[in-house]
Amino acid sequence: MRLTRHRRWMAPVVAAAAIGLALTACTGDIADEEAADVDCGPYEEYGTFDGAEVTIGGTILDLEADRLVESWSDFETCTGISVDYQGSSEFEAQIAVLAEGGNAPDVGIVPQPGLLQRLAVGGWLIPASEAVEANVDEWWSEDWKQYGTHDGTFYAAPLMASIKGYVWYSPADFEENGYEVPETLDELKALSEQIAADGAHKPWCVGLESGDATGWPGTDWVEDYMLRLHGADVYDQWVTHEIPFNDPQVFDAFEAVGQYLKNDKMVNGGIGDVSTQITEAFQTAGLPILDGECSLHHQASFYETFWNPEGGDENTVAPDGSVWAFLLPPVEAGGGLNVTGGGEFPVAFRDAEEVEAFRAYLSSDTWANNRVSLGGVISANKGLDPEVASSELLTQSIEILQDPETTFRFDGSDLMPGAVGADSFWKGIVAWVSGEGTQQVLNNIESSWPAS
Repeated sequence: MRLTRHRRWMAPVVAAAAIGLALTACTGDIADEEAADVDCGPYEEYGTFDGAEVTIGGTILDLEADRLVESWSDFETCTGISVDYQGSSEFEAQIAVLAEGGNAPDVGIVPQPGLLQRLAVGGWLIPASEAVEANVDEWWSEDWKQYGTHDGTFYAAPLMASIKGYVWYSPADFEENGYEVPETLDELKALSEQIAADGAHKPWCVGLESGDATGWPGTDWVEDYMLRLHGADVYDQWVTHEIPFNDPQVFDAFEAVGQYLKNDKMVNGGIGDVSTQITEAFQTAGLPILDGECSLHHQASFYETFWNPEGGDENTVAPDGSVWAFLLPPVEAGGGLNVTGGGEFPVAFRDAEEVEAFRAYLSSDTWANNRVSLGGVISANKGLDPEVASSELLTQSIEILQDPETTFRFDGSDLMPGAVGADSFWKGIVAWVSGEGTQQVLNNIESSWPAS
């Protein structure tokens, strides 16, 4: 779910030459000055390979893809493994077809545990090696390990992470108008009504458009409200279908979100009326805040990247910067920290030592610190130093994920069967925002839940 720009690495002849230079660098030959500067100590445990290549696919695109590729450049130099990454916005839709046809990449970065389950059921996945599992047992919580497990078999370690419940705002706008960060959901509603009554602009700016995945930002709203209104146990029952999708508690969460997304007085600041949520890309939906045309935008921690889409730093993310964010508050002040979030899982489709060496690196604290230090993302890896993050908000996000007192729940739609979480739930949000009644939408989604 990113803007599209594909990236391919070097042609085979160039790659082979690069591998040769990399190996000499690690043995002390400084013919290539740049390679000689790499400290290969942290990579010795992965071994060295002569001419090996690992192909990898995923949904990560644009600046994030560039940073991802950079995060394993030293690993390539020191191990001799050439890593060829291709990103595609259609990865989620195509990967099962590619796997069935024997054309999947060696590694696929899967952003949904539900999709991982589907691939495991298809018999296409290679179980994770002992090295990968040992890293996960050391650096990740048991909950995160379970997201990469199916039917008792461990298939993939977590990679990056995000916290989904942030509300972005302009500190200057709040100071100028005397607005205060709300401590409860009722205070958030009162703040929204105050901004609407002031009349300068509608309080919220929202974008639900994301190609074939249009609607998913709306599911994040519902998931946040399910966790806050009804707690972790009910949330778990909902995503596992122990309670039906049209349960009254789910209805309550939709209605609470509808106070904003279905209310023309609340949305869509700087963009248009309620209907424009469906056509406004999620990547650009928060930007009216920078122009003073909107005050509030609900989106995950990864949205930090989109305040500076070209990779510059003109819009700072800080308490006194261009933008900052607070977590969607609880029902009662001091009611505990409940957050939803997401992440990715590098699954393997080819059984090879170089593939597992690469996956072991991705599951390590070394990779987590390398990637997060490049900016824009976080990880729930317990070996990650929060201070290497690219902003105060991302440092805060890492500390939230590492805090044992935090109640964390994975994105609900990502845990649900694909027919629901990546289809009827997304489509239901679109129909609902377009005017369809809450009960009818919930009934339709419930009827789409697979019988087994």
